[in-house]
Amino acid sequence: MLAVAKSLRPSRPWMTAHTTPGLWTVSRRCLSTLAIETSCDDTSVAILEVDEPSSESPNPTKARANVVFHRTITANSSAYSGIHPLVALHSHQSVLGDLVAEALATWSRSGKSKPTFVSATRGPGMRSNLDVGLHVAKGLSLAWGIPLVGVHHMQAHALTPRLCDTMAEREEGLAMAGEDREISPAFPYLTVLASGGHTILLRSAGLVEHHILAETGDIAIGDCLDKAARAILPDEALQPPYGKALHDFAFPAGVADYKYAPPPTRGDELIRRPTNWGWSLGPPLAESKGREKTSRRMVYSFAGLLSSVERFMRIVIDDKGTAQQALRDQTRITAAERIDMAREVLRVAFEHLTSRILLYLTEETRAAKLKASLLPQTTTVVVSGGVASSPYLRHVMRAMLDVRGFKHINLIFPPPALCTDNALMIAWTGMEMYKAGYRSTLDIAPIRKWSMDSSATDGGILGVGGWTLDSSPVTAIPLTPP
Repeated sequence: MLAVAKSLRPSRPWMTAHTTPGLWTVSRRCLSTLAIETSCDDTSVAILEVDEPSSESPNPTKARANVVFHRTITANSSAYSGIHPLVALHSHQSVLGDLVAEALATWSRSGKSKPTFVSATRGPGMRSNLDVGLHVAKGLSLAWGIPLVGVHHMQAHALTPRLCDTMAEREEGLAMAGEDREISPAFPYLTVLASGGHTILLRSAGLVEHHILAETGDIAIGDCLDKAARAILPDEALQPPYGKALHDFAFPAGVADYKYAPPPTRGDELIRRPTNWGWSLGPPLAESKGREKTSRRMVYSFAGLLSSVERFMRIVIDDKGTAQQALRDQTRITAAERIDMAREVLRVAFEHLTSRILLYLTEETRAAKLKASLLPQTTTVVVSGGVASSPYLRHVMRAMLDVRGFKHINLIFPPPALCTDNALMIAWTGMEMYKAGYRSTLDIAPIRKWSMDSSATDGGILGVGGWTLDSSPVTAIPLTPP
């Protein structure tokens, strides 16, 4: 089934104890963090409390999160064809201080003095932008005399559904005996990170153990769709965020316009679908090179798809589908053709994103039947990052998994507000790392490129240095040991 986490809203502060007649009284304590996210063009600040059971409680229950403050301001780069690094940097420098002040004012009204620790994005991202947030976080850590946790931005996207689970509304009586303590989704699960800067499929085995199964060999899916939108959309429809503008233009009636028929086999998936306009978009990596079956390689590629869109929108295509030398008169391209192009690029891109999940699941199923693998079989796929906010992606991915025999796979998308960059995911990841005993030293620097995979050359999340491990980590929230 498709599981979309509940809509975000600040929940009521949880009581330190809950009593139900005839049941145990569960004592609880609260950890809190102020978090800062400045990796790209979004300046975001959050204060998150996690109300957790005491380890001495006779009936420990699941941790529960309360959002004290969360606000994001996006730099205005509309005058440029995409995010302008200097505009984003100046925006961080201009608004971060005010956001922190606003967060602290909200915090003080609740009678609190300082959080348990400070979290901030350390990487990957634009180094100068990251530096703005890190410096403020270090200053707060020093002023308050509390720890600092430098967070991996993509790890935060991967853990977002676990945050959503703890934020779910609880009915009275949830502290009763027998409540499941485990945060959902439990490790291991597959993670798809799809954004303007990343396209990665990982096996998330634990808090700091994420193994890359496939990643883009050229450009990210979000970059492809943003640039395709600029080639396809008329000026009046081209408004940031461009991915959303492309979807809204392609499907003005929303779900009623989808009419999507998933390819029932891998062979069907690789077939070009003809259009009324002479052009067709080929699935990426559909053609084999020599003896190598390129279509089955565990890699993503979106550059060729983007090139096809830009070429077909620029060059005349004759009735036989052959490209001519003449350039197209943009004023004569009909709205109907533009809509068809928008629908096709979205379909092809999303089917390609899903294809590597299917390749992995198919091979995993084969290995399980042959008893050739000791790994537990996948039951959950988490999809996060800015592109995951697309309702059409959710529709396509669910339909493809179902038609290929994977109806049992639990497909989890965070709510759209948490798919894009935000400080709440940084706060939650900081919380999980803090509770596992990880702290950052004050000499840490921003990291432009930073892998999540421990087998990568940089050693993954823990391989970059600047970490210390507390000898007495908090263990009330169950975590897979690193």
